[in-house]
Amino acid sequence: MRITGRPAALLASAAAVSALAALAGCTVQPQDTDAKHGLPVHIQLPSSPAAAPTGMAGTTPTTPTTPPPPATTPTPAAPPAPPPRVLWAHGSSGPAVRELQARLRQVGWLSATPTGTYGPQTVRAVLGFQAKRGLPATGRLDTVTWQRLLAMTHRPTRWELYPMGGQPAAAPDARCMTGRVLCIDKTSRTLRWMIDGRTVDTLSVRFGTQYTPTREGVFKVYWKSRHHVSTLYHSPMPYAMFFSGGQAVHYSADFAARGYAGGSHGCVNVRDEAGIARLFAQVKVGDKVVVSR
Repeated sequence: MRITGRPAALLASAAAVSALAALAGCTVQPQDTDAKHGLPVHIQLPSSPAAAPTGMAGTTPTTPTTPPPPATTPTPAAPPAPPPRVLWAHGSSGPAVRELQARLRQVGWLSATPTGTYGPQTVRAVLGFQAKRGLPATGRLDTVTWQRLLAMTHRPTRWELYPMGGQPAAAPDARCMTGRVLCIDKTSRTLRWMIDGRTVDTLSVRFGTQYTPTREGVFKVYWKSRHHVSTLYHSPMPYAMFFSGGQAVHYSADFAARGYAGGSHGCVNVRDEAGIARLFAQVKVGDKVVVSR
């Protein structure tokens, strides 16, 4: 039987649409039919093409990425602390140096009268003060040393600044003016190392107590003992220079620690270890010793 007319055209149209849908990967879904001819009247196509298969050319898989941690700036190292500022040193002079010398006398590190001139004795006094307190021992008065000294002393009175009305210190004993002499003065608590009337070195000293006084007079060094230990009191007496029986000039750690709060058993104590070592190297057996008041 041959089909002609409109049904034949509809069948041809439907076949063409089905072919196009197959090429596009679509399916034809009949939504309604012509009750008379049984032909589809509505065709629904997908609104978008199917997703391309994985791995198909032209596609780029997406991979979640973790953002990098924020960059950290290293903390710069703290710069080293600047060294303390030097206030006065050898060769300085003026009222401030005189006050320094008066304060050093208060703590027993300087025995000479304040002069206002930063000389060798002041250098040695500052060295000893610094070394005793664990400060850099330079002999120069810096801000740290000055603050430590201020904390240990009081403001000097006029008498302390000018103990003899501005006059020079008393002259050494006349018996010290010739030869090589350890000239020891109980009043000023000083030991002067003198050669032919010229003072070579000066050290602070302390003496025996009331019941064990240091003898006064003219003596001679008869024995030197670098590492001596007392056989009577079993105490160390380094750099000992004996001049009268068991009495000697020697270094005393107790004097260095306690100052004039203590006393010896008759010996002449020196607390400046570097100073007594220097003196021990110069003094000879037979040199004169003068102890006066």
